[in-house]
Amino acid sequence: MAAAAMQLNTLVSNMFATGLLDDQFQQLQMLQDPSAPDFVAEVVTLFCEDGDRIIGELAKLLEKPSVDFDKVDAFVHQLKGSSASVGALRVKNTCIQFRDFCQEKSRDGCLKTLDAVRNDFYDLRNKFQIMLQLEQQVQAFYPKQ
Repeated sequence: MAAAAMQLNTLVSNMFATGLLDDQFQQLQMLQDPSAPDFVAEVVTLFCEDGDRIIGELAKLLEKPSVDFDKVDAFVHQLKGSSASVGALRVKNTCIQFRDFCQEKSRDGCLKTLDAVRNDFYDLRNKFQIMLQLEQQVQAFYPKQ
């Protein structure tokens, strides 16, 4: 079971090295303690569910014949905030670019950036899911006293 712990450490290190995560994620991990052993898993799961919903809303808004760029910007702002709070650096940075296109009222720019944010988000979400599975394996092998 030490293999799962090593895989977990390698995965998280890689997420930092490739710019998916920043120091805010470490801050989040430090908030986890014996009184809240599933804190990080709960926050990450909520982030993933919320991000999935927001990306769906963005896609619907950008498909309309007349785009409400203020609504699009509000959703992007929400995703940027939740990304920043979990340390999702690449998603946050893509949201910053996305908001610039909202200000310019550029549908093409928004659509291209939606693709980029979707790719960044789903890449991170997949890695978060693997991370949570590995953490469960490690916790099952090393139960908390």
